[in-house]
Amino acid sequence: MSGRSQIIPTRPVVRAVTYFLAHVPNMIRHGSKPSREIAADPSVLDKILSHLNPFEKAVAYPPNQVFIGNMDPDDLWKSSSPWFQNDFPGASREGAFGEIMPEDEFLGMVKICDDFDVLAIETGFLQKAMGKLAAHPLVGESDLKKLEHKGVPLEEIERKIKEEKAMPLYWNGDVLIGCCQRGHEEDFNLIPEILMENLTNRASGVMALRHMAGKFADAAKFDYLIGCGEEAVGDRYNRGGGNMAKAIGELCGCANATGSDTKAFCCAPVHAMVIGAGLVGSGVFKNVAVVAGGSFAKLGMKFHGHVRNDMPILEDVLAGIAIWIAQDDGESPVIRLDTIGKHDIQSGSSQQDIFKKLVMEPLDRAGLKLTDIDKFATEMHNPEITEPQGSGNVPKTNYRIIGSFAVLRKEIERGELDGFIKTHGMLGFSPTQGHIASAVPVLGHAVRKMKAGEMERALFMAKGSLFLGRMTQLADGISLLLERNHGGVKNDG
Repeated sequence: MSGRSQIIPTRPVVRAVTYFLAHVPNMIRHGSKPSREIAADPSVLDKILSHLNPFEKAVAYPPNQVFIGNMDPDDLWKSSSPWFQNDFPGASREGAFGEIMPEDEFLGMVKICDDFDVLAIETGFLQKAMGKLAAHPLVGESDLKKLEHKGVPLEEIERKIKEEKAMPLYWNGDVLIGCCQRGHEEDFNLIPEILMENLTNRASGVMALRHMAGKFADAAKFDYLIGCGEEAVGDRYNRGGGNMAKAIGELCGCANATGSDTKAFCCAPVHAMVIGAGLVGSGVFKNVAVVAGGSFAKLGMKFHGHVRNDMPILEDVLAGIAIWIAQDDGESPVIRLDTIGKHDIQSGSSQQDIFKKLVMEPLDRAGLKLTDIDKFATEMHNPEITEPQGSGNVPKTNYRIIGSFAVLRKEIERGELDGFIKTHGMLGFSPTQGHIASAVPVLGHAVRKMKAGEMERALFMAKGSLFLGRMTQLADGISLLLERNHGGVKNDG
């Protein structure tokens, strides 16, 4: 075969997973829900500003510590609630899987990702952010050079906001420190709000993938990147044209990779994992990175419930994920390509139909019982965020449905349902960032436990609401089974 090594099929494995959180309380006002509410009633802003969490509390928040790998999901069963009043002792911004970054540093990273200078940051603020970033192990000299001489006088920022309708950026509630400008005078797709959404998505994805390169992988090894965020990068002629994957990879040392984006609402990360596993399993590519940044629009989405209950607004983080899928190395968990669960177009949209297609049928094909799965990873939304606004406990509802199938299949007795939920399920701990919450927050923990011989199998199930795009009434869903590797043909790729 000329010009390319021979294509050899292999079992795809998950080598590593990394996560990132940016604590951005001052950006909550720009989330889709808060910004609309503030426009209708300016007094809402004061309510938001009086319910912001300081960085130290965000770091000590137990669900955030689980997300970055300093706590196990099962540790939450033993944690006193409400979690926002019971800090995790010894909490750290650095975790086994990634980190929690403060907002000033993150704004510096966003500016590093700003190739077209649409973001203007006040000179003094930017210099302080540079000083902090200079000490960060994942920020290099080339990054810092991008920030040199980029500071803007406050007077110029005020002018841009007044005359050019730039979006203001604040610090400590009401201190103006910057703005995001339009990318084009006549293109609605390049207005400041959308550009800020895209820039923060890129920056959070970059940090997640840099943690992968810093902790586990040589970035130059990646030959394909799959973006699976909820942003829609594009212009007036191609809204959602995308390829955030390559935009992220460009700043992470992935010089030998190409890539593309996969869009499927909340299901996108698991869809991307299946696609990546297929590319690696077929031998087309050796090392695939699935990557996504956070959802700017979802900041403060359920703030009303938090304010009403006099608690901090907990939807104050942007999340990023990176997943390394590679050829079988004989030790990393295996993605079972023969047990992929999919919600067909002809499938019904009831919860029973969806769980049948995504859980029961794949396990039946594998000859496995529900009780053979150590953990089911589903929508891992933190109930402390969702319940105050009346959205219920999403993970608990999903686990109860799975447990009910176990009862119907006579794998457990009805009286064992609660025990099944606790043993095979988890308390939700993910930020409500849509695609981020959908199963993948559990992946890093599962990989770690399987490599340590503490877990045999985990099933990852994602569900999506395609009707949100007003193009179809269909539901969506996909699942995959991850198994402990008991030895295979080692290939370091």
